[in-house]
Amino acid sequence: MLVTEISIAATPAPATPDPAALAADSEVVGAAVAAAGRGLIDRETVAEVVTLCAVAGEHLLVVGAPGTAKSEAVRRVAGQLGGRYFEYLLGRFTEPNELFGPVDLRGLREGRVEFETAGMLPEAEIAFLDEVFLGSTAVLNTLLGLLNERVFRRGRTVLDSPLRVCVGAANHLPDDPALAAFADRFLARVFVEPVADARLEELLEAGRRRPTAATAGPGGPGGLLAAVDRLAAGARACDLDEVTPLLGTALRRLRAAGVPVSDRRAVRSQKLVAAAAVLDGRSAASARDLWVLPLIAPTADTQALARDILADLVEKAANRSLVHAAEELSRSTAARAERLAHAGTALLAEHRTLPEGRDSRLRLEAALREIDAGFEPADLPAALAVIRAELVAAVAPS
Repeated sequence: MLVTEISIAATPAPATPDPAALAADSEVVGAAVAAAGRGLIDRETVAEVVTLCAVAGEHLLVVGAPGTAKSEAVRRVAGQLGGRYFEYLLGRFTEPNELFGPVDLRGLREGRVEFETAGMLPEAEIAFLDEVFLGSTAVLNTLLGLLNERVFRRGRTVLDSPLRVCVGAANHLPDDPALAAFADRFLARVFVEPVADARLEELLEAGRRRPTAATAGPGGPGGLLAAVDRLAAGARACDLDEVTPLLGTALRRLRAAGVPVSDRRAVRSQKLVAAAAVLDGRSAASARDLWVLPLIAPTADTQALARDILADLVEKAANRSLVHAAEELSRSTAARAERLAHAGTALLAEHRTLPEGRDSRLRLEAALREIDAGFEPADLPAALAVIRAELVAAVAPS
């Protein structure tokens, strides 16, 4: 639909979210993200951070070599969440019309320069732009306005965009300083490496399996954008008072260590913290949510530095919906326990439904070994201890 003017109204104060509804939405979205990440070996973090950014209303940059499943992770999340999805591979000669839509010829005959945006980026709710830094100046300038304001302006066409999150992908960060302002619009960054040698068998096995309907991409059974929007509203109303002093301390440490954090990125980091809180089922943020902060560091090296210098602030960080991302970015024992409990619960549920003749004993034993390697018996969290006992019972000879 073409819109030629914008109505500006006062924004009402965010309503206090209902805790029970918030917890229910975080649970259903967390289950969808887990389904999207199933079979994505070592790419679960990408899927989870896409969802974090959709709730925060921020954009994500994924940097990694070709063939590292960047696009597959985004497609699977889009398929689970539903909504209109747009994907495009940019190149030096990509024309703006390929992303934003062609000129409306009927309007042009009447002397109006308007654009047909149906099915194009301005009307997408989740978007993936591969090789995003290869776009021409005309493409990137138009895209910059769309990412900043969620408004598409070209000719006489002015359209409010429903875009929740745009994921840009690149093989490496740009060297051109002229692209710095554009790159800065992607608040969160995830750096991916090829799957480690130790997990190659898992990768090969996953590659042999056909994608199921639940993880097959934009045509899947999603439809959870309404829940995402409710969580986004909850994030806007999230109480940040308790975490603000800790956040200030963390940002000062990052700057003192040489991690570049502009005032704009410092302010916007609060949106990631709030999104992490509501995806954990809470309406008030705490130290448990500070694991998101390494995402705002601009390079892989500064992200690793951020994890090190914030280690004591994120030692209790965890997230029940984004278990892999919270563990990878915080390296905390709480996040590890959350992820192991999540994995153990899923394995037990699968084990109980396996047809006769199929055995998941090896996977259950592997989960037990990982729990025992990560925790001394006296330090085992209560919830994880329950899962461990169930795993022991499941592998015991009948």
